[in-house]
Amino acid sequence: MGPSSIKSYDLHTQSKARKIQHKAEHMRSCALSGLLPDVAECDKTGWLYDNLIKTKSFERPTILRSAMPRPTATQAVPPPYPRYLAVIILLCMGCAFAGNHVAARVAFDDGAGVLLAILMRSGGTLLVLAILVLWQRQSPRLPAGAWRWQLLLGLLITAQSLCLYSAVARVPVALALLVANVFPILLALLTWALGGQRPSARTATLMGLILLGLVFVLDVPGRLSTTTEVSAQWLTGVALAFCAASVFACALWITDHKLSQVRGSVRSLLTIFIVFSSVNLAGLTGALPGGLNLPATSTGWLALATLVVLYGTGFIVLFISVPRLDMPRNAPVMNIEPLATLLMGWIVLDQMLSNGQILGGVIVVTGIVLLTYRKSVVRGEVKASA
Repeated sequence: MGPSSIKSYDLHTQSKARKIQHKAEHMRSCALSGLLPDVAECDKTGWLYDNLIKTKSFERPTILRSAMPRPTATQAVPPPYPRYLAVIILLCMGCAFAGNHVAARVAFDDGAGVLLAILMRSGGTLLVLAILVLWQRQSPRLPAGAWRWQLLLGLLITAQSLCLYSAVARVPVALALLVANVFPILLALLTWALGGQRPSARTATLMGLILLGLVFVLDVPGRLSTTTEVSAQWLTGVALAFCAASVFACALWITDHKLSQVRGSVRSLLTIFIVFSSVNLAGLTGALPGGLNLPATSTGWLALATLVVLYGTGFIVLFISVPRLDMPRNAPVMNIEPLATLLMGWIVLDQMLSNGQILGGVIVVTGIVLLTYRKSVVRGEVKASA
């Protein structure tokens, strides 16, 4: 094989590798969790990319297929958990995140500031996540031009945390979570507005179903049938929850379209670091009066500690387990969070929604599950055909 043939071969294989890289990163840009650490790096396409690029096996046409690097103990794709175990883990994590918000409300009722709760939550998670990233020997270096998007992502997640916790402090926790969970609708509309795919008829129907459920969650029929004036605190809480959903949708769009080439664990670490730093700065400058107020009793401190443990445990367990949870099939299970919040809010806080609001909550969660399940099936089909 002459020099020109080798050059042509190299160009072809490098082009193929770039396509594989793009496809792998696109499949890994998961939209879970607040910043759910989308570190599922072990799918079929990801393995091809890692082995082709890192071993540079595409550079010489003389390498035979039998001489290609084979998966070793460190390269092998970790086997997924059994379906029942993956579902149990996701259910537990959804309940942990729900308990985090209920514990936050207990702390706020005891006088704790919103900034203090976010500071403790992000600080504890940042410490554990930094240890994991260092243990995995990952570099925090970002591609050229990615830093401004990473900074914006961190600021958006900071705003989302502030809005959601401020909403939890003003309205029933389940109500705040149900309103905040309309972010899939906002993300679909934002993607369409910025040149992405237009929502299908099925997606539009499910969006309408979710909005209908939200009407019942907010008890709009009951409020229209009574002359009782709606309190400013209730309106502010609902507006803050919707703001949290809007900001989170923007954050997910940036993650998927601008930072998909950044390793999920590094992106999560940098995002939480920006959240921690921003909240510290806001507290030191007095940007949010009373934001760093301490709890009045030991009950508030216990609630803050519970908040840190529940959120940190949920985040880290998902961070470690995502590659083995088969998220394309099981991600909709995480939508148990609003329903778990409803139950915990009733048991711990004696916050009970009306029958109409509970019905609306079931409609909202059902619509979100159907919406995310369809997207998960599509991702699973794409992965299987890769």
